[in-house]
Amino acid sequence: MIIKDAHFVSSNSKIDKLPKDNMPEYAFIGRSNVGKSSLINALVQRKGLAKTSSTPGKTIAINHFVVNHSWYLVDLPGYGYAQRSKKSREEWRVMLANYISRRRNLICTFVLVDSRIEPQDSDVGFMEWLGENQVPFCIVFTKADKISKAELNRNVEAYKQRLLEDWEELPQLFITSSETKLGREEILDFIEGQNKELEDYLKTKGL
Repeated sequence: MIIKDAHFVSSNSKIDKLPKDNMPEYAFIGRSNVGKSSLINALVQRKGLAKTSSTPGKTIAINHFVVNHSWYLVDLPGYGYAQRSKKSREEWRVMLANYISRRRNLICTFVLVDSRIEPQDSDVGFMEWLGENQVPFCIVFTKADKISKAELNRNVEAYKQRLLEDWEELPQLFITSSETKLGREEILDFIEGQNKELEDYLKTKGL
């Protein structure tokens, strides 16, 4: 996929204020400081499009960007920030549950995890929640350039083994680096393929 245009659309915490659900949508989420903004900017090749908050974990808002005038890229607020209050965590949970249950055009959620660290309970728990709610998702390992290939392979395998304790089948995995653009084409090709499948399906339905 060639990115010809990507621009910011809106930032909202209220589900009924989100953009019209008239295009396929792909959401990105992960723990605070996982490198989400950097990955989004690398994917669309627009430096500074997605901005890192000066107070990570504080703002709870859903940020929409439209890419190639044909699909939405959604930056969801991060989780796992230690200084977020109990009330703030509950607001995040309710907002996310409402978003996922009501956003009809959400095609896939990309769950970002830091490739340098062992599986985190917050990541695994969130993936389990997605699975229980039958939400399609992929796992994106970030910051692969920060460790050796041997360490990367070991950490990815550890994640697979952790998930296979409860799952019969693993979701699709991507290995990425915002610095080297590793995994960029693979993610964009995946999105392009999903968009094509949806387009073909709608044609068969005469829509």
